[in-house]
Amino acid sequence: MSPDSKLQFLLDCIMERKERIAIIGAGIQGVCTALFLQKKGFNVTLFDRDEPGGNSASYGNAGHFSPYALLQLNRTDILSNVPTMLLSNRGPLALKWSYIPKMIPWFTRFIFNSSKTKMLHTAKFMHQILDLSLDAFDELFQDIDLDGLVANNGIIYVWEKKGLKSRELEINIREKLGVDQQILTPKEIHDLEPNIKPFYHGGVFFKYARHARNPKKILIKLLENFTTKGGKFLKLNIQDLDFDEKKPVLRSDAQRFLFDKLIIACGAFSKRLTDQLHEKIPLDTERGYHVHFKNHENLLSRPVVWSDRGFGITPMEQGLRVVGTVEFGGLNNPLSKSRIKNLILSAKDMLNGIPEEEDHEDEWLGFRPTLPDFLPVIGPSKNYENVYYSFGHHHLGWTLGAISGKIISKMIANEKMNLDLQPYSSLRFS
Repeated sequence: MSPDSKLQFLLDCIMERKERIAIIGAGIQGVCTALFLQKKGFNVTLFDRDEPGGNSASYGNAGHFSPYALLQLNRTDILSNVPTMLLSNRGPLALKWSYIPKMIPWFTRFIFNSSKTKMLHTAKFMHQILDLSLDAFDELFQDIDLDGLVANNGIIYVWEKKGLKSRELEINIREKLGVDQQILTPKEIHDLEPNIKPFYHGGVFFKYARHARNPKKILIKLLENFTTKGGKFLKLNIQDLDFDEKKPVLRSDAQRFLFDKLIIACGAFSKRLTDQLHEKIPLDTERGYHVHFKNHENLLSRPVVWSDRGFGITPMEQGLRVVGTVEFGGLNNPLSKSRIKNLILSAKDMLNGIPEEEDHEDEWLGFRPTLPDFLPVIGPSKNYENVYYSFGHHHLGWTLGAISGKIISKMIANEKMNLDLQPYSSLRFS
């Protein structure tokens, strides 16, 4: 046996002695977690009912790496405008009225968490992990060829004068927490993005933010790195969970798998599994939409978000991706054509050069897993010592994928982190 073969044999033996870990969900949360665990020598298997990067949130998101986005949706200054938003055909918020009875318990908690004290608590602990998010991605990106798939041009938010009060609140909180932000005048906005129509009163520039030029390609590259290094991906729908002497048992239609530890990271679909574990976590979903305008990506140099309308436009390989709105309607209601139309009309209102409505493509609906306090769940199950959670990242799932995965990997490896992780525990819902 050659020296290299002996070394590989020893490494394989070490791997075999490591715990076998299953991850349900092969989106950005699951794949990043798998990679960080693999770096620590664990034997990891990813499960998903769909092909990674299929039609999921990790495919259809805005592509923003947003380490500044620490403020929750349920704030008193925003909630006061909710009736107006819901009654407006062009508003950023929509509700499937048939879904209201099912939403009442979640919405009650949502309102309860809208106080200033709760808002500052959420901002503090979102900032704690957001501040580490880009560095965590860089640890994973150094092992793959990004080939221009991540742009470092920053992200701009613009607003009309009527939204100035809310914007000032956001700016002040970010400033107190040390977030790097540059307030923009109308002239500065025009100089950065001359194709934006002059409707805006002001804006803010997050110069260090990044965006993905093709989120699906990045996810696939990360997954390929994982499988090339010995990780396993199985396209299976895990329907049931059980335990054999505290070890999790995963069951699909025809197969049974035994692992040492399990991580549930399947976004908005995680609740079905946590309910099986007798843990009532109040997870619901924000339904988000996108469309593409092919061959028009040169109209913008970076993502631009129109805060008042609740949508943004990101230049990508596929063209301009118009993404946004918040719609509460669960997982089973179909795509709303009116939401798609609103995105198109809002894009035309914002940007010169947008083609006619019929020239768009790729109408997409995805699900942002959201908890009523706008903090994710990252950490062990309340009831089962060998089960861990990583979900509920709402519209920051893409941004927080790597840091969430790093945190979970350190928990499983019994490594300390200089972070207060209690606010992300599922115990807060007990």
